[in-house]
Amino acid sequence: MLVALTDPIEPVGEAILRAAGHEVALPQGGDAAALRALCATADAVIVRRKLPDDLIETSPRLLAAVRHGVGVDLIPVERCTAQGVVVANVPGANADAVAEFAVAQMLAAARHVEAMHTGLLAQGWNAARARADAATELTGKTLGIVGVGAIGSRLAEIAHHGFRMRVLGHRRNLAGLPPHVTPADLPTLFAESDYIALACPLTEATRGLVSAALLARMKPGAWLLNVSRGAVVDEEALVAALRAGRIGAALDVYAVQPLAPDHPLRSLPNVLLTPHAAGLTRESVAQMSTVSAQEVVRVLRGEKPLNFINPESWPAAQARRRALGHAMPAEVAP
Repeated sequence: MLVALTDPIEPVGEAILRAAGHEVALPQGGDAAALRALCATADAVIVRRKLPDDLIETSPRLLAAVRHGVGVDLIPVERCTAQGVVVANVPGANADAVAEFAVAQMLAAARHVEAMHTGLLAQGWNAARARADAATELTGKTLGIVGVGAIGSRLAEIAHHGFRMRVLGHRRNLAGLPPHVTPADLPTLFAESDYIALACPLTEATRGLVSAALLARMKPGAWLLNVSRGAVVDEEALVAALRAGRIGAALDVYAVQPLAPDHPLRSLPNVLLTPHAAGLTRESVAQMSTVSAQEVVRVLRGEKPLNFINPESWPAAQARRRALGHAMPAEVAP
């Protein structure tokens, strides 16, 4: 069977696929047309960038779309479900990487690391050292986390146990939060936090969640950290708030990516910008490649994935498998 990769994965992942007897291929070009052409004959796809919304309808053999990561907003899940295409992801594989990155954002903002580095090279020792006059410590500050899942829980653990921070948490179900996280509604969380980390998935409920009204509740000098998705934030409202100089923002994701060369965020002094890299480390990419490949192998064997995003698709997925002439799970040799 053919497994399409939207982008390269680690060799360990490719080895798992080939050991199971599958071919592995990348699109011959970086555009949507090349990806469609590849997926037209593919049995599964490992997803590292957004799939065209109509890809499922033009991929008659496709049995699985597996996210090399967590956020399944890159996959047209409803269309997959309707067509009997199994969707899976790799939850928790990059939780340490993203949580540590959010801590790095906080430390860079609190200690003015980038400004001191630039100042030391351009203006000299004394000018750079003067930046420390405005430095603060994380110890004793309040961190608000929107989305206390695998990433948010790990971040809360580091912040509370490592920096003795007070941690407020908000998610759909406030029951079952870690004991060191105090549940809070969004208005309270935004009003009381010194740092606000967005670690929630992008859904219709979270799209535009961080509005002008919530940004206006932030403390003067507070920082918004976004390691989630750009569309969770009303970007126009954020730019306006940053221009007013009341708050800062450390952003790893944006409404449109890559960030345009003339985007207003690039010209503001109170922002730290990174290129959607929070979840990318040697360790996390190897883990995501391994687990996503393992999930593909399971589905192509006729088994349910461990991290099943659309379990309601299973009857249609079995029917699709039969129509393609593949053996059903009970018929697959052990």
